[in-house]
Amino acid sequence: MTAFEHRPPDRVPAWCGSSPEFWEKAKRASGLDDEGLRLRLGDDFRRVYAIYAGPEFPLSPGATYRTIFGIEREGLGYGQPTGHPLAKATIREVHAYPWPDPSWMDVSPIRPYAEQYQGKYAILGGDWSPFFHDAVDLLGMDVLFLKMYDEPELVDAVLQHLVDFYAGVSQRIFDAAASAIDIFFIGNDFGTQRGPVMSPALFRRFMFPHLERLARLGHAYGLKVMMHCCGGYAPLIPQMIDAGLDGLHAVQPSCHGMDLRTLKNSFGDKILFNGAIDSHHVLIGGTPASVREETRRVLDIMKTGGGYVAGASHDYILEETPVENVFAMFDAIAEFGQYN
Repeated sequence: MTAFEHRPPDRVPAWCGSSPEFWEKAKRASGLDDEGLRLRLGDDFRRVYAIYAGPEFPLSPGATYRTIFGIEREGLGYGQPTGHPLAKATIREVHAYPWPDPSWMDVSPIRPYAEQYQGKYAILGGDWSPFFHDAVDLLGMDVLFLKMYDEPELVDAVLQHLVDFYAGVSQRIFDAAASAIDIFFIGNDFGTQRGPVMSPALFRRFMFPHLERLARLGHAYGLKVMMHCCGGYAPLIPQMIDAGLDGLHAVQPSCHGMDLRTLKNSFGDKILFNGAIDSHHVLIGGTPASVREETRRVLDIMKTGGGYVAGASHDYILEETPVENVFAMFDAIAEFGQYN
């Protein structure tokens, strides 16, 4: 929390996000259980979740997953949508769509789960709230962008319903357990390898109001608000700051416009950066020695004055990443992240 206040703490906080496949591989390699591995890596964060307790919806043949908004998906991992049910909808049909109820999420386990850590870690809570991704699922990405020009009121209606749900779930979470949570953690990927997925003007028109709403919700409960965002989104950062975000997670230096010195010099006193150690090339393709040196280089740039959490440049460390490289990164964070 000192880092979030842009003051130097005793050391740089460390963050570990992992794919389930890598996590299982790392546990096998180390002989540790879940909490033992977090301790070995020095992860300063723990996350709490609401549990789905709503109606059961059987999957169609071939579908592997269903979102809470009724999108069935197929393929690897969470897969890809099998259809876009609002692609040809009218505004009337958007409002009539069977939107989920925030009461479907059971928030009762969150406080006891968070309190078991006895204040030793920063607790992440609230709903993930990926409203942009859900709009893509419901409309299709090409249709979504076309309708931003042709039917902006329809896009507004879809986003309003999505964020009404997410804000409702998070408010229930915070009513039940805000005093046991430190950070409202949300996620929307607004960047690609080559730059933002939309112009700053479109972002201001369609995305900014909803980010601002979620940030205000978190702040109303005394929480810091951090967003996961992949890709090269540097032109959008001023608006993210204006919306009230306190932190940006998984800074990817391999993407266009994400030069670390420029980001730190331009925005380092206004928003916390989390990540920045390249998981795309360095962690997967490097050696423990090269990972150690790159981690030291990144820390030298990013830790000055606080406002930095060290970790991989993507929250989903992939299974093909060598375990020894990840251990080398966290060992280097502990070694070179001291402020004295």
